[in-house]
Amino acid sequence: MLGEKTARDYMTRDVVTLAPEMDLRRAALVLLGRAISGAPVIDAGGGVVGILTEKDCFRVVFEASYHKDLCGPVSDYMSTDVETVDADTGIVEVLERFLRGRYRRFPVVSGGRLVGVIARRDALQALVELT
Repeated sequence: MLGEKTARDYMTRDVVTLAPEMDLRRAALVLLGRAISGAPVIDAGGGVVGILTEKDCFRVVFEASYHKDLCGPVSDYMSTDVETVDADTGIVEVLERFLRGRYRRFPVVSGGRLVGVIARRDALQALVELT
C-alpha cells in the first residue's frame, strides 16, 4: 500500500554527484552529458553540501564564454540551502512535499550520507503504481 512505501523504495541509487572543488564548466558538461537538470554536491564524507542545477550554470557559463573568463569551482555557484529527504520518509510525505514545494528532486540521505535522489517523476511512478 501507498502508506507503507518509503523514499528508499523509489529513489534512484545510481546518482550523478559533483564535488565542491570541481570547475563549473566541467560540472555543466557532466549535467549535459548525463541529460540531467541538476545534481547533488557532496563532500569527501558523502554528505550533501549543495545542489547544482542547469539554472545555476546558465548565467555563469554564458558570462565566462562571452568574456573568456574562467568559471571557478562549483562551491561558488551551488545552492547550499538544500532540502533532503531521509531514506525512511514515507512516500506519501514525499508526494506532499513535491506538491507544496518548488523542487524537482530531493537528495535522499541516511545517517547523514547521500544514498540516492528522488525526483518528481519517481514519486509520480509510485503514485501510479500504488493507486
